[in-house]
Amino acid sequence: MNKPRAAGRTVGGLRPLALQAPAVTLLFLWMIVPLAMTVWFSLQRYNLLMPTMAGFAGLENYEYLFTDPALWTSMINTLLLVGWVLVITVVGGTLLAVLFQQEFFGRGIARVLVISPFFVMPTVSALVWKNLMMHPANGIFAWIAQLFGTQPVDWFSSLPLTSIVMIVAWQWLPFALLILLTAIQSLDEDQVEAARMDGAGPIAIFFFITLPHLKRAISVVIMIEMIFLLTVFAEIFVTTSGGPGLATTNLAYLIYIRALLDFDVGMASAGGVVAIILANIVAIFLVRLVARNLED
Repeated sequence: MNKPRAAGRTVGGLRPLALQAPAVTLLFLWMIVPLAMTVWFSLQRYNLLMPTMAGFAGLENYEYLFTDPALWTSMINTLLLVGWVLVITVVGGTLLAVLFQQEFFGRGIARVLVISPFFVMPTVSALVWKNLMMHPANGIFAWIAQLFGTQPVDWFSSLPLTSIVMIVAWQWLPFALLILLTAIQSLDEDQVEAARMDGAGPIAIFFFITLPHLKRAISVVIMIEMIFLLTVFAEIFVTTSGGPGLATTNLAYLIYIRALLDFDVGMASAGGVVAIILANIVAIFLVRLVARNLED
């Protein structure tokens, strides 16, 4: 009588744990080691301009960081940037998805054109907006202002954070549109026709049929965008360099200032740990939000 094979054996007699070990090891080296080094450096006095002042600092870097007004300003700017971009992209993406679902001449070309900004590199996008759109003398917005007899606006001096929000929202609006348009195409047309036959108008159909159908897709858009919006850097670096003052300095740019302008590796690492904690808090909240919507 043949003996039963040992539980858990796979092809070649290898156990699942042996097959998973290379992937787990690579994941450990890829994620845990850099994180551990960041935490270690955040506990050190490590300034490249003062190599003699080195050694274990304990929580000094964190104490200085949390008493620095720049940290709280950068966190407020980060939240404002993320919040306003999400509002613009979700609302605009939903309305554009409803619009592009309708039949009209040239719809295919219009869809390609409206999605194309998402494929433009952030640095190029920032340069286009800085020199072509928002330039106070030669920009398109200045030309439009002069056309109506009003004074052109120096966007990056007068409305710096608003300018960054506009640039980033322009980049991410096509992404929201793409996800929401894909979701709205799966809407049951028979349900919409039944609502029309019952006397429902376009506004009622949108709020009671289309919008509930897009709830899951909107949750996915918010989750993905928020993760990337927490790390916006290129647009700020190219246009305002975090200024005027700290008006457009977000958490990612503050870490860059501490690391590559002040050469304070310890302080920058402490800022990195704070950014990691903030990102994980946001991720936990978003995962629960998406999971709740998927259960509905």
